[in-house]
Amino acid sequence: MSAISPKMAASINDQIKAELESSYLYLAMSTYLEDQNLKGMAHWLRTQAKEELGHVEKLMHYLSERGVRVLLDALAKPKAEFDGPLGVFRAVLAHERAVTERLSKMMDLAIEEKDHMTAATLRWFIEEQIEEESSPEDIVKKLEFVGTSNTSVYLLDKELAQR
Repeated sequence: MSAISPKMAASINDQIKAELESSYLYLAMSTYLEDQNLKGMAHWLRTQAKEELGHVEKLMHYLSERGVRVLLDALAKPKAEFDGPLGVFRAVLAHERAVTERLSKMMDLAIEEKDHMTAATLRWFIEEQIEEESSPEDIVKKLEFVGTSNTSVYLLDKELAQR
């Protein structure tokens, strides 16, 4: 049944690992911010971690529907220390930009292989990356604007708790 190439299947399995590592990283960031008593920002990142797990499930389901076995690999230990909330959200933004690049390369492979079903699936992920980059970029801009003002960081923390 599978018309998906071994190279494409390996790429998707690798992306599953990357999405799991994203979730793991965001959980590590969340615990760091929780320790800084920034519970709203920690909540934002836990929510983001759950969203990444949703991406994992979507990719796993896709491979299963295509008759390809999902192969899970070991995850890298995430970084545990960051340079305050601004450092965390700059790292989130950089990470999401790297994910966008990974997905773009996967799309290039799908197009090269004329794998239209995979391309259609990847299109959803690529469109999702608009929000995945936009949200942390907005937070970075706000944190850069408020600087080290405790009151402003506190208000932003409250805002992010609403996610």
